[in-house]
Amino acid sequence: MSRIKTHVKKGDQVEIITGNHKGKRGIVLLVNAAKGQVVVEGGRPVKKATKATEADPTGGIKTIDGAIHISNVKKVS
Repeated sequence: MSRIKTHVKKGDQVEIITGNHKGKRGIVLLVNAAKGQVVVEGGRPVKKATKATEADPTGGIKTIDGAIHISNVKKVS
């Protein structure tokens, strides 16, 4: 099984270079090389509805970081 090579890895500082969130900078939280996606801290906030659970009894609408295509980010120093 071969690994897919990417230009960024978890923990790298990146800048979003295209799309609605162009110019935002953040740290890579997750890299999914098979799908060609990365999750950048504060890069693309997405609202998500969650059910109430024991860990989170209130539930409701939460803001999470959404995935961005790996070609839309560049590594910053």
